[in-house]
Amino acid sequence: MEYKDYYKILGVDRNATEKEIRRAYRKLARQYHPDVNPGDKAAEERFKEINEAYEVLSDPEKRKKYDQFGAQWQQYERMGGRPEDFDWSRWAGTGPGGQRVYTRTVSPEEFEDILGGMGGFSDFFQMLFGGMGRRSSAGDFGDIFGGQKQTFRQRPRRGRDIEQPVQITLEEAFHGTKRVLQMETGERLEVTIPRGVRTGSRVRVAGKGTRGNGQPGDLYLRVEVLPHATFQREGDDLKVELPVDLYTAILGGEVQVPTLERPVMLTIPPETPNGKTFRLRGLGMPNLKNPDKRGDLYARVSVQLPRHLSEREKELFRQLRDLARRR
Repeated sequence: MEYKDYYKILGVDRNATEKEIRRAYRKLARQYHPDVNPGDKAAEERFKEINEAYEVLSDPEKRKKYDQFGAQWQQYERMGGRPEDFDWSRWAGTGPGGQRVYTRTVSPEEFEDILGGMGGFSDFFQMLFGGMGRRSSAGDFGDIFGGQKQTFRQRPRRGRDIEQPVQITLEEAFHGTKRVLQMETGERLEVTIPRGVRTGSRVRVAGKGTRGNGQPGDLYLRVEVLPHATFQREGDDLKVELPVDLYTAILGGEVQVPTLERPVMLTIPPETPNGKTFRLRGLGMPNLKNPDKRGDLYARVSVQLPRHLSEREKELFRQLRDLARRR
């Protein structure tokens, strides 16, 4: 069994600070994460090595033990010793009743927060620290531990969270909707998407992520609200172009304004200019955290000029033009 240089694996100096070790780990772990390299066995093994190195060097007690062991190992190699003949016995701990007991002390949540999990550890790690498996058969490590039973306890690790993109219409975001998902386990899962979600919202389904050896992770639906032909959305507010004929814009009148519920009537004052915006309070989108509270609808007047005028209509417009010039 060859010695593993954890400092070399992470690419840091032996005097590296805790911050430098963490920064190096995060960079490498993102680079070699299985999600980034699907099906790449070499990257998967490298990812496991990186996690193993960080497991040791991020823990002051493990690092201290590892540094002491490393010095002994280097001295042993310089003397020409073979790796398989190295005496491991002084590094083995002793539990109650003479049992060999090894326990992982690093928090697996630390890895979850960064990348969502980690792989198993090597035989080298097990020999030095234990905690990831059991060796008892002949030809393994019974001669090192004197044939005594080894007990390894692994701290429960929460399963990974997973994300699933989902597209919905603006109407569905307004009223709320449901989606039925087919899980990899074969389970059909109906998920409620609440009113007021917007692009980037995440809908959490507790306990439907991947399973660890403890609590399962969560499933998150990552929402994308599709563009709408009539409305533009800004936060909880909606904007709409409101066609108004020339005569209503000049003389005033009522026009029908579309909303996501039902049309409403809006009074247009006389001589309303093109581009004027009217605010209709409470006719926008529901607020995600408080659906009873709604944004506003902004209707922007778009004056429509008359077309296909008759000769009589054109003559009347000429008269209006002449009157305006005589003012």
